[in-house]
Amino acid sequence: MGGLRGDAEGTFELAHAVRDGRRFGAPRFAGERYDLVVVGAGLSGLAAACFFRKRRPRGRVLLLDCRDDFGGHCQRNEFRLDGRLLLGYGGGQSIDAPSTYTAEGRALLAEAGVDLKRFETAFDQELYFSRGKPAVFFDRETFGEDRLARGAPRQGPGERPSGWREFLARSPLPDFAREDIRRLYEDDADPWPGVGPAEKARRLKGLSYRDYLLGPARAHPLAAAFFQAQAHDEAGLGADAVSAWWSFTRGRAGFWGLGLQAPPDPKGGEPYIYHFPDGNAGLARLLVRLLAPEAVPGSTMEDSVTAAVDYARLDDPKSPARVRLGATVLRVRAEKGGAEVHYVRGGAVLGVRAAAVVLACDHAMIPHLLPELPGEQRAALREAVRIPIVYTSVLVRDASAFSRLGVSEIHCPGAYHSSIELDYPVSLGAYRCPRDSGEPAVLHLLRVPARPGAPPTEQFRAGRAELLATPFWEIEGRTRDQLRRALGAGGFEPDRHIAAITVNRWAHGYASGQAPLVDGRRPAGRPWELARRRFGRVSIAGSDASGVALAQAAIAEAHRAVSELL
Repeated sequence: MGGLRGDAEGTFELAHAVRDGRRFGAPRFAGERYDLVVVGAGLSGLAAACFFRKRRPRGRVLLLDCRDDFGGHCQRNEFRLDGRLLLGYGGGQSIDAPSTYTAEGRALLAEAGVDLKRFETAFDQELYFSRGKPAVFFDRETFGEDRLARGAPRQGPGERPSGWREFLARSPLPDFAREDIRRLYEDDADPWPGVGPAEKARRLKGLSYRDYLLGPARAHPLAAAFFQAQAHDEAGLGADAVSAWWSFTRGRAGFWGLGLQAPPDPKGGEPYIYHFPDGNAGLARLLVRLLAPEAVPGSTMEDSVTAAVDYARLDDPKSPARVRLGATVLRVRAEKGGAEVHYVRGGAVLGVRAAAVVLACDHAMIPHLLPELPGEQRAALREAVRIPIVYTSVLVRDASAFSRLGVSEIHCPGAYHSSIELDYPVSLGAYRCPRDSGEPAVLHLLRVPARPGAPPTEQFRAGRAELLATPFWEIEGRTRDQLRRALGAGGFEPDRHIAAITVNRWAHGYASGQAPLVDGRRPAGRPWELARRRFGRVSIAGSDASGVALAQAAIAEAHRAVSELL
């Protein structure tokens, strides 16, 4: 595999045409009728179909999805080099914090065959710690010089890190910026002496993290630039657009002297190990197996990783649950006792009838699919502006550069990709992850096209426009250049070491409903609660329905949507 995936050409043009008001003509009906049609075959759509089939074992279900694979944002990056299979994740990462799943969600995981205990040995939690330490790549465009600084201190939850003076001495930063960063991590001066805890919390919630660093924390802008990209992976925003309170609750630098108690971790400190070799694409495979067993051969979580999916069996007319790929939905027409669903596939405008419909797709698209919705609900749905993001998977012939440099992961606060990591070390079933630096490996790079200074939703829209206008060759070139500059001292040469690059471009990436709340710029309210209201025999699911991009949310919303219909 290589090239552009995610929101690639062919996946969004018809949807944009619907958005722009293009008319497609009357659909052709072939007599298909289902008890449930699900729009979207991501985790939420697949879970909705599973919940429905469990409640109505004889019910006939059809899932429609515009992509060439199921899973939605949970995409599998598959490579083969010299006969060896190597996997990476192109979207959804992990079954994060299983204890936070609803009872129905945990039951679905168990029914699908997910063995949570098995991940304790499948995920090698010590491999990368034994290979090296975190590093920071300072790029010349931001910091004046390209330099890889190795040995960044590790920080556990609630721990005050030390060793920053020694680490920063290896950076190209001037002395004053080094001292600011060290002080923010290690010192306990109170920027607001004499102010009570409640007022401190209120102030933190009203400041961006960057404004806090530059203001009360008295950091130089060059020091603040060191922290700009820390929230990219979690919030899809930089330090300018996440609140100081949000940063405090996640153990960021600069808060030791405040004397505040952070709220308890809602995830209970669970380890981040519940990860298939292909991320949550592995979970999607198990859900498809529940629906169409003939399409995903095997019977266990272990054998699902290397099972060869029979895509021809996904849409088997004999199956009570069918997954139809390459089908872009144009219109959902609610009727008494059911609905019509119009879609395009292979250039033809087609239609099916259903007793009920679950919309498990991007919420911003739903007002165009179902214009009869009340105006206030359409407005709430349009507020779901998704986080744009790029996951770049790079197959390298070996990982010797990491070994030579003594690094395991690289944070890049000013570069095109803000992180470079060896993919998670998971061995499951017949699949074995690379364990020796001389073996081929998959690197995972993250890019968030944030636009510092603008409100979050404006940043998301600008980032989306950038991604859709950026061709694969440009991202590939920037990827090669950044790897050469960051790993060159370890002997890395792009032409010699890179075997393939897959760019997972998500212009409409992850649910962001709750992300703008972190800096207080969204008006009060929870618009996703209004957005997800049932309309006749049409119910609404997807992670947008809870405003947070988590697998447990997608599954919980699927269960709610199906329960409303039944």
